[in-house]
Amino acid sequence: MKNNIVTYVLIGIFAVLIIIFVILHLLRRKKNKFYQKTLDYLEIQKNLVGSIPVSLELSKVEPIIKNEELEEKYNNWERRLASIKNNMLPKIDDMLIELDTFFEKKDYKNCDIKISKTELEIYKVREFAEQLLGEIKEITSSDEKYRSIITKLKTKYRKINSDYQKHKNLYDEMQDGVSLQLENIEKRFLDFEKAMENNEYSEVVHIVKALTDMIDHMEFVVRETPDLVLMAKQLLPQKVKEIQDISKQMIEEGYPLEYLNLDYNIEEANKNIGKILDRIRVLNLDDCMFELKTILDYLDSLFVDFEKERLSRKVYEEIESGFSKKLAKTNKIVGEVVDQLDHIKNMYDMREEDVVAIGEENKSLIVINDDYKKLLAKLENKSTPYSEMHKEIEELTVRLKNVTEDLDSTLKSLGTMYDDEQRAREQLNEIEKFLKASKLIIRSYKLPIINDKYFVELNEANEAISEVIKELSKKPIVIETLNTRVDTARDLVLKLYHTANSMAKISSFAESCIVYANRFRSYYDHIHKDLNRSEKLFFQGKYRESLLLTLQTISTVDIDGYHLLMEIYNKNNL
Repeated sequence: MKNNIVTYVLIGIFAVLIIIFVILHLLRRKKNKFYQKTLDYLEIQKNLVGSIPVSLELSKVEPIIKNEELEEKYNNWERRLASIKNNMLPKIDDMLIELDTFFEKKDYKNCDIKISKTELEIYKVREFAEQLLGEIKEITSSDEKYRSIITKLKTKYRKINSDYQKHKNLYDEMQDGVSLQLENIEKRFLDFEKAMENNEYSEVVHIVKALTDMIDHMEFVVRETPDLVLMAKQLLPQKVKEIQDISKQMIEEGYPLEYLNLDYNIEEANKNIGKILDRIRVLNLDDCMFELKTILDYLDSLFVDFEKERLSRKVYEEIESGFSKKLAKTNKIVGEVVDQLDHIKNMYDMREEDVVAIGEENKSLIVINDDYKKLLAKLENKSTPYSEMHKEIEELTVRLKNVTEDLDSTLKSLGTMYDDEQRAREQLNEIEKFLKASKLIIRSYKLPIINDKYFVELNEANEAISEVIKELSKKPIVIETLNTRVDTARDLVLKLYHTANSMAKISSFAESCIVYANRFRSYYDHIHKDLNRSEKLFFQGKYRESLLLTLQTISTVDIDGYHLLMEIYNKNNL
């Protein structure tokens, strides 16, 4: 059993060693394959650099050498090409051979370093060769390249010139400058032909660039100049004249326009327009349109200011008319109240806050009057525009409204006291009339006895009336106390009136019922006895007890009569 375990362990170790060996072998093969592939790639890159057609392109230059400058360039290019062939490419070959040696020796560490250096060198040589090829092609392809550019520029120029000739009259005095610049462009086209004929390619570059800039500039000039001339020589001057005419008319109508500083600003605008025209004459159009539009915006804003002033004046005059009337009315009311304040204080027991409020309202009104006078002075001096005066009169209107609202509240309090006094006097007359009516009722019925209740209530009513008269005679009158006294007197007199009226009605009805029941006195003994008792109660002043006893007596002998009398009793609320 133990031998078997050892055997299994040895077999396992052997299997692991075999697997490790296989893996290492595969990795070595993969690494060899990678480096071989890299060597092949570098060889291909070197060959691609060697195949760059510098020699072929340089051979095209020799036949077109017609000046020393181009000959000097040609010699320099030959030297650089020789350096590539004789120095740079052989150096790369040596590096590849050395790299191949390292690979055969399996010296992978030095292989990695050499690969990096070889790649860098190939990159440098390729860049050097491609730069050289580009410089040579700049000459060899110049004829086709620049003639194509010039053809497009000529097409563009002919269109610009055609547009200019069709609308030449729109350019006004700028025609000479535009025509001169177009002639300069035509001269530069001739210079291009001469330079191409002499193979002066460095000069050709400058000519083509100059032509491109000139034509682009003239395209902008031909397109923009008519609009600039129209704006600077017609539109803006017309606007200026219109503004001057309107401002003159408005000043004559009394509008204060000094705040706009029109004379100075228009003079400056005209100066700027003149400077812009000078720049347009020399075809310097940079920012001209922007500056002219800025001036136009300013002039248009003046029309807005004019309209604003007209509208503000209309609103101001409407508000000022109503304000002046309301102010005069308020001044009159406050003046009268202030003049009579001492008398009012003597007449009525005014609250301290009402007295203070009248004083504060009077002070506020004085300030409003002063500010209004200042506003009218500004209007007379024409020193402030209506747009500001409009705001000031609105502010004054709001302030006056607040004062009048507070004043109305105070006057309402004063008016209430006066009304309460007058109402108290009127009610006193009414109360006295009810008192007389109550006495007249009692006297008219000639009652045998008048209850003590009547005299008590009569005495209370007289005292209450005396208190009202006493409050009305006081100075100042305490309205709250007066109203209480009036209410008390009215209640007591009405109570007395009700007592007198009720006593008179009951006594009268009781007497009538006794008279009605007398018809049964001789027939029934109990009727005779009850009526005697009823009469006794009547003469004792117990009229309600007498009435009820009589009605009860009647009900025993005459039920229909009883019901009729009860109906009268209930109907009159006895």
